[in-house]
Amino acid sequence: MPETSYSFGEGLLTRVSLSLSEETAAEVERERRGRILDEYLADYARRNGPVSAEEQQRAGQLFDEVCSGEECRVAD
Repeated sequence: MPETSYSFGEGLLTRVSLSLSEETAAEVERERRGRILDEYLADYARRNGPVSAEEQQRAGQLFDEVCSGEECRVAD
């Protein structure tokens, strides 16, 4: 059976419930947000050309401002 390739935000999902320390949960959230931003910047670069280091830094700052609350929701 061939392996199916999924894009960001696609594919099969399984809900998992875990209890994490606040420190671990914060690190998981930072990693998740970093991956979302990296995926967005890679997609943007594929469609529009290279993104400079300054633009990447500014995108990170804007992303942090938008996601500064307890939860950061990114549209699928």
